[in-house]
Amino acid sequence: MNRTIARKTIFRTLVIIGLIIAGYFIIPVSVPIILAGITAFLLEPIVMFFKRKWKMSRKIAVAVIYLVSAVFISVMCYFTITQLMSQIISISKQTPYYISKLSDMWLQMQGHISQFTEDFPTEVRTSLQNTTSDFVKKVEESFLSFFNYNKVTSFLAEIPSLFISLLVYMIALFLFMLDLPKLKRIVYKYLKPTTANKMKIITTRLKDAFFGFMKAQVLVSFIIGAVALIGLFIIQPKYAITMAIIIWIIDVIPFLGSIIILAPWGTYHLLMGHTSLAIKLFILATILLIIRRTVEPKVMGAHIGLSPLPTLIAMFVGLQLFGIVGLLIGPFIIILYFALKETGIIKLNFKI
Repeated sequence: MNRTIARKTIFRTLVIIGLIIAGYFIIPVSVPIILAGITAFLLEPIVMFFKRKWKMSRKIAVAVIYLVSAVFISVMCYFTITQLMSQIISISKQTPYYISKLSDMWLQMQGHISQFTEDFPTEVRTSLQNTTSDFVKKVEESFLSFFNYNKVTSFLAEIPSLFISLLVYMIALFLFMLDLPKLKRIVYKYLKPTTANKMKIITTRLKDAFFGFMKAQVLVSFIIGAVALIGLFIIQPKYAITMAIIIWIIDVIPFLGSIIILAPWGTYHLLMGHTSLAIKLFILATILLIIRRTVEPKVMGAHIGLSPLPTLIAMFVGLQLFGIVGLLIGPFIIILYFALKETGIIKLNFKI
């Protein structure tokens, strides 16, 4: 009996190790397919809604939603790849000009620093000037490195492979959306009834959290767009409506936010010598960032089923561990934990 148990344990251990090794080699090259499966899973409630609301067959509902998704992804790719890359190339070509403007500004700043520190001891004045010089030099090197023309063109050379990955993603997404009920039946066939019920609860919680997250993003983006419109009418009335719409569209996209528009815009005016306008844009960017960081946890917590404090902690810890993507991963891990606890998979009933 003990030998049989030991053999089963060894066999299961070897299977788990084999799956881990296979996943280590297969997952990196299967990212488009995995993302397509996740996207199809998240779009499934919309497919079911279309079927119930308008009495559509699954194929027609999938075709409509897939067409809308394809148009949205195509528009996003157009703006991000063509427009953004062309602007980066243009900036990279003009980098020497911007560096010269930065150097002129530094010379003026150096004169102000010299006047401000003329009464300081010689050692303190020299140390302060050396520190600021090193800082400006590092800023110049970082600017040149980021907007390096060769680096940008080498990135553009990778676009064909990215396009192939996108094509695979789109094809796999359509096939997953069509066959998702069949795939669910195949998976549930190998699960016990209790395990299948727990799996349904967990997936329902995650889907609700995802759509709650998207609702929260849209709501916060409307607040950001309204504040941006008011601020830009005060700062730059000529471009207020256009730029506010752009900021609102960008802010809807998770992890980007309005600062991706206002920071380069303010930097451009700073390099052009429009210091007052640049400072106003930086102040507006700071205000919008503060609004997002204070309002977002409360709104997101209300929509994904968490109170503001756990949401804030999860977003902060996720940001520290996983970077900007952690703002989404953190709350989802908390939701997954509560779902696993609700289904009894995780049991933490103890007292100290």
